[in-house]
Order: sequence, then C-alpha cells, then structure tokens
Amino acid sequence: MAGCVSRVELSVTCRSLLDRDLGSKSDPLCVVLQDAGGGRWAEVVSSSVFTRPLELKQGKPAGKGTITISAEEIKDTRVLCLEIEARNLDKKDLLGKSDPFLEFYKQNDAGAWQLVYRSEVIKNNLNPCWKKISVPLQTFCGGDFNKPIKVQCADHDSDGSHDLIGTFETNLTQLQKAGDGSAVEFECIHPEKKQKKKSYKNSGIIRIKSCKIETEYSFLDYVMGGCQINFTVGVDFTGSNGDPKSPDSLHYISPDGINEYLIAIWSVGSVVQDYDADKLFPAFGFGAQVPPSWQVSHEFALNFNPSNPYCQGIQGIVDAYRQILPQIRLYGPTNFSPIINHVARFAAHSAQQGTASQYFILLIITDGEITDLDQTRQAIVNASKLPMSIIIVGVGEADFKAMEFLDGDNGVLKSLTGEPAARDIVQFVPFRQFKNAPREALSQMVLAEVPKQLVSYYKWQGWPPVKPPEIKKV
Repeated sequence: MAGCVSRVELSVTCRSLLDRDLGSKSDPLCVVLQDAGGGRWAEVVSSSVFTRPLELKQGKPAGKGTITISAEEIKDTRVLCLEIEARNLDKKDLLGKSDPFLEFYKQNDAGAWQLVYRSEVIKNNLNPCWKKISVPLQTFCGGDFNKPIKVQCADHDSDGSHDLIGTFETNLTQLQKAGDGSAVEFECIHPEKKQKKKSYKNSGIIRIKSCKIETEYSFLDYVMGGCQINFTVGVDFTGSNGDPKSPDSLHYISPDGINEYLIAIWSVGSVVQDYDADKLFPAFGFGAQVPPSWQVSHEFALNFNPSNPYCQGIQGIVDAYRQILPQIRLYGPTNFSPIINHVARFAAHSAQQGTASQYFILLIITDGEITDLDQTRQAIVNASKLPMSIIIVGVGEADFKAMEFLDGDNGVLKSLTGEPAARDIVQFVPFRQFKNAPREALSQMVLAEVPKQLVSYYKWQGWPPVKPPEIKKV
C-alpha cells in the first residue's frame, strides 16, 4: 500500500480515426485496460461515447489513426462545482428548438485549446438549466485561476455535426464572482454572425449561478488519513452445500488443500488485510448445528469463542475454518440478516463518533440459497446508512437471482415496506466466473466498488479524513 499514494489523470487525444459508420461519422469510445495477470485484461476506465450511446460489445476497432496519451499526477484534490443556465439561445433546428450542451476548454502550454468538460444535452430548450457540473480543479485550469477558459455552447446533432450556437472566454477568477444570489453573465457570441451582421448582439446569455471550490477526498486520502478497515467473514454452512466428506460438497477440501470457500477467503482477505493495522478479523459461520446443544446458529464464531471471535490474519480464518468443519452439522435455513445486523451494530457504534475513523466490510460466502430475503433486505437498507459494505461471493452452480437482486445494480434496493437504501453497499460476484482466472482477478472484481462506497458514505456525512492530506496547489 505504501507505494500506492498517487492519483493520475490520463488525457487521450485521437486524430484521423477511420470512419466505421456508413451514414455518419464514427462514435469513438476509449477504453483503458490494465494487465490483470494470467493473460487477462481488466477495464480500468472507459470514456463517454462522443456522439451517441454505444455498447462496448458492439464496437469495432477503429483501426488506423493517431492516439496520444498523456499522464499527469493529480496533486490538487479540489473540485470546481458550477451551476449554469442559459436564456434566449438561438434556434438551430428546423423542426424544433435547439438541443444545447456546453463544452469547456483550457489553453495548453502550446496555446491550443484542450477539452476539459462536456455537459449533458438538454433537448428542445432555448432556456436550459444544466445539472450541477463537477470537474477536478487541476483538470479544469491546472490550478491557475487566471488561465484562459473557452466555453462553447452548441446544438447537439445525433450524427455528430453539432452546430455552434456561440462562445465566450473567461477564467476562474471571473467565474468565482458568482454565488450568494448574484450570478455572472456572459454573452454567447457566434463569430460568423458577428462578422456578417452589424446589428448582431449575441446568440443568447450564459448565466453562471454558482461557482464553488470544494475539496474531494479519495479512498487513499481516507485510508492514509487514519481510517481503519474492519474485515469480517461470514461462511455459509447450510445443508445445501453438501456433506463436507463428499467430493461433491462445496465444503469438501481437495487433496491440494483448497475449495471455493477457502479461495474466496484468501482472494479477498489477502487484499483487505493490507489496510487493517492489527490483522485481527472476526469470522463467523451460519446455518449449522453447533455443539454442545446442537442448536442451529446463524452467527457462531468460527473459532468457537463467542467472546473473542477474532482470528489472527487470513491464515487464522483459514485455520479456524478447517478445524470447525468436522465439528459441526450442516443444516439450515440460510439466514443472512443475523450476521449483517451483527456487523451493523459495530458500524453504528463507530458512526456515533462522527469521524471517518472506521469502516466495516462484511464478506459473505454462500452457495446461493437464502431463506430470510425480506429480513435481509431490511438489514441492508438499515446498514446503508452506516460505514459499511457487504460483499457476497456465490460459490457453486446455483441460481443467484436473489443475490443479484440484493446487489441493487438494476435499481435501488428497497425494504419490504418500500424504504430505499441510502446508497448501494452490496457487491455480488459469482465465483464460477473466476474459476480458471488468477486469484488477483477475483479480488479485483470483488473489491471494485468498496473504495467508492467508502468515499460516498463519508462525503454524504460530510466527514473529512481524520488527518486530511495537505493540498498541494499546482
């Protein structure tokens, strides 16, 4: 982790790409991939498509052309937030009004204009009000408040031949005069119209309603600033997994000492433990009959020590798992809510401190059956208000529709009473997709959403890192 302390901004510029569409120009999409090992490539980031939506799987390599990639370390974590509207824009469409959008350009060292932000398109409106614009300050102007900024307002056309409505130049010093009820206005000027018509005034007014500079902290800022990651594991010991003595069981430990449960624990835990100072991890099982009473339990300590369920490192979890397997009886039902509520109690206690000091990650490894779906939905909705994320790894070949529903990627998860989750905190990953992949690929996928979930929680609460980084102004 020590070497992973810089964020980098990539700028990609393309020239003379091949035209891949018959009736119009290409719709280029840039995807940056990172070597994930074992011959696999993982997507790091993809750009927006530059004229109309295009699915990645439908894309064709653009072939010849020049692609220039430049990288710049992000030293300034401040973000520029703008609220902008316009009035009386020129009508550019024959059958309707204009579909206006904004583009912001900064001037590079060579004097050329470089695109730094493109707004949403507002359909059929000559008096648009755009959604709040947020762009890193370093991207916007390199931290130079007097750097020239060119703003273009254009009418969007689906074939990419956008019509210029007008343009103006400014800088951040001027933009900052907006706020506290007073707006800054700029005339939107079309150069050709101004040259041709003496009576020409403008093609509309662009109005900056608000201009604020905020500090936006990253996952690394929080972790390096003292946020402790607390990692808890929950293991499914229900009967649907099969008898651990049988090679058909998901809990069967093969001659080489592994099974899907152990691989999942290692893959995720080995990454998370680098962010945990004491390397002590509580680990629980659920859905089994446990000695001596042989009552079914849904949150028993893997080390059989309920007063101290902590295992030393990931190896400690693995050792506890191996030792407990012969001592319990796989049973049922499969209830997730008790272990989610268990971790949520600790997260709630931490949240009362009002600082970004602790964040909780619960890893649930399961074969896919779930009995208390309604209670689990409520538990997740409650936990979404806490410093907590839930990772579910599905092992085996079961139908994981319930897990995908809990993930909430297809819409906001709601409780049975209709209460929506405050934020998305569940990431579901089916293990079978990674059976033949390197372990790093599984951990990368499983932990992909945790950093933004952590940041979104603390941003929602308005809590900076315990020790905020020094802002290195460019």
